[in-house]
Amino acid sequence: MIKLVYVVKRRSDLSPEEFRTYWLDKHGPLVRSLGPDLGAQRYVQSHTVDTPMIDALVGSRGMSPWYDGITEVWAESLEQVQAVLATEAGQRAFGQLGEDEANFIDIGQSTLFITEEHTIFE
Repeated sequence: MIKLVYVVKRRSDLSPEEFRTYWLDKHGPLVRSLGPDLGAQRYVQSHTVDTPMIDALVGSRGMSPWYDGITEVWAESLEQVQAVLATEAGQRAFGQLGEDEANFIDIGQSTLFITEEHTIFE
């Protein structure tokens, strides 16, 4: 399995609550409906918990400001993702997600990458 990890910042015109509500209640169901066209095996949203502890942890390490959350999308293999994105349905689904993400994500301040998990302990 491989995993696409999308680290997201909310648009500055949205409150944290508006961002989380849109992501969970509107974008989530859209991803669910398009999952088969994308070859997605699993989709998880992790919403950042807004607590003073974040600022303390980030500040103690001299890190960049924190993100609003991450999305993880699991797929069978890199080859399977490439094959799906080569189809008309896969391209259409990927385009729909991109259009919807612009409604709540600051695309320029977010990033994504593909990972391979290595479990250290469970």
